[in-house]
Amino acid sequence: MNKSSSIAVISDIHSNSYALEAVLNDIDSRGIKTIVNLGDTLFGPIDPIKTAELLMKRPHITNIMGNCDRYLLQDQMDSLTFHYVKPLLTQEINHWIQTFNRTCIIDDLLFCHGTPLSDDEYLLDEVSIHGVVEKSVEKLMSELAFVDQKLIFCGHTHKQKTVWLPDGKWIVNAGSVGLPAYFEDTPHPHYMESKTPHAKYVIVSRNDQSWVLENILLPYDYELAAQRADQNDREDYSYAIRYGRAKRM
Repeated sequence: MNKSSSIAVISDIHSNSYALEAVLNDIDSRGIKTIVNLGDTLFGPIDPIKTAELLMKRPHITNIMGNCDRYLLQDQMDSLTFHYVKPLLTQEINHWIQTFNRTCIIDDLLFCHGTPLSDDEYLLDEVSIHGVVEKSVEKLMSELAFVDQKLIFCGHTHKQKTVWLPDGKWIVNAGSVGLPAYFEDTPHPHYMESKTPHAKYVIVSRNDQSWVLENILLPYDYELAAQRADQNDREDYSYAIRYGRAKRM
């Protein structure tokens, strides 16, 4: 395999510039030139400006629009994180966010944030009043029947996971670079937890007529990121960054 033709897939940075810098350095050390960012990039109480600067100076990165990127293009939102990040954004950064793609196709690979049709729905999981459960194989095949590509990369849940379907398609969740767990109250209250503090991303490489996947769990100085969240009065973020688990409400 030629690493120069590999693709690094990153997602859900959520303004954690410390994790992002470690991931970009790791990608560079492997000689990988192509990076796809699946979105939710700046929405977090750590360092959105440094995060933007790290990515904007790499024009070869393809950026996908996540739901939290889309929120930052709004004028108003009832969210502590929105009210922290939005005033910091320069005109240049706002214009950059507007250039993000809804989805991206490279060869036989499709990249999206949530699902190929929605940036705020889970692809591999569904949420009920009883919690989070994996979608059935049959439901996944039905929902993705219109997709021609064999590999579908997604983010949004922050949980690194790969599922192979009997029709030959793979679904790959790249995990989260910067926020390994969170609590969400819609459509029903639920927790998403990777249960490690590592910065996570995926490498996909062509091997003859097939693809090889590598799930990367990268150690970095997550305590610095957690302290930055604490300084901004966001213990929910700092707890998740330190422990890979969401603080119980």
